[in-house]
Amino acid sequence: LREARRDHEPFFFSIGFFETHREFFDPGSVRDALYSQPPSNLPDDPATRHDMAAFKASARSLDQGIGAVLGALDAYDIADDTLVILTTDHGLAFPAAKATLYDRGLGVMLIMRGPGGFMGGKVNDALVSHIDIFPTLCDLLDIPRPDWLQGESMMPLVRDGAREIRDAIFAEATYHAAYEPQRCIRTRYWKYVKRFDDSRTGPVLANCDDGPSKALLIERGWKNHVLAPEQLYELTFDPNEAHNRINDPAAAAVRDELRQRLDQWMRDTDDPILKGPILPPPGVEVNTPDQASPLEPTVKDWKPAG
Repeated sequence: LREARRDHEPFFFSIGFFETHREFFDPGSVRDALYSQPPSNLPDDPATRHDMAAFKASARSLDQGIGAVLGALDAYDIADDTLVILTTDHGLAFPAAKATLYDRGLGVMLIMRGPGGFMGGKVNDALVSHIDIFPTLCDLLDIPRPDWLQGESMMPLVRDGAREIRDAIFAEATYHAAYEPQRCIRTRYWKYVKRFDDSRTGPVLANCDDGPSKALLIERGWKNHVLAPEQLYELTFDPNEAHNRINDPAAAAVRDELRQRLDQWMRDTDDPILKGPILPPPGVEVNTPDQASPLEPTVKDWKPAG
C-alpha cells in the first residue's frame, strides 16, 4: 500500500481470512451461548444455540480483520481511490447451507465500497452472481470486456437506478468432500434443483462440516432422510425451501419452464454431467458419499457408479 501511494500506480491486493470457517471460536459469553438464535432451518436447541454463538465470535474476529484493512487504506490516504470488494465463497458452515444449492449455500456476502458510485450505504436486492464482478470492473474502469466473458455488469444497478440486471442465476455442485452432483436455476421467486446421482437418495453427510448442529441432526436420524431427485420451491412462501412442489399441478408450468432453462444452460456451458457421472481428476482423494464426516479416511481414484 505504501508503494501504491508513492507511485500512484494501480494495485491489486487480495486477502483471504480464515474466519468464519470451522472450527469456530469459543462463544464470547455464556449469555451468548444460551440465547443466540440458530439459523431458521435448524431446531432451537442448546447445541445449535451454542454453535451459532461460536459462529458469531468468529464473525467478530473477521470484523476486526476487515477493519484493519480499511484502516490501512485510510492511513495511506488511498481509501477514496480504492474499490474494496468484500465477499464470501459460500454460505454459512451449517447443515443444509455451505456446499448445497439451498439459498443458505448460494447466498454470499457482497459489499463493495469505493469510487464510481460505490459509496453512500446503498442496499440493493437484485439477483447477482460472482461472475458479474468481472464485467462490473470492466465497466467501472472503462475498458473493453473480453469476448469470452460471462456475467452482467452491476453498474446499471449502481448508477442508473436499474432494479435488475438478470432474471435468473444458475449454480452447480459436483464434488465438495464427496460426490454429490446437482444443478439449479434460481429466479426472483422460484428455485428448481436437479440431482444427478441416481445411486443415492439421502444426504451426503461428508459434504457438511462437522460441528454441534450437524451432530444433533445425525443423532436424530438425518442420514435416513430422502432427497427428491428434482425439487421446486416457491421462495416467497417457503424461504426455508422445505416444501417441494415438484409434483404440484398448480406449479407445473413454472416447473417445466425452469427445467427447460436449466437444461439449456447446461448444454450452452457444455456441462460434463450430461455425458454421465463425473470422475474426480486422476490421483485425487475424496470421501465416499456413504461417509459421515470429511475427516474420515479419503479414497484415491474413487469412481461414482454408472
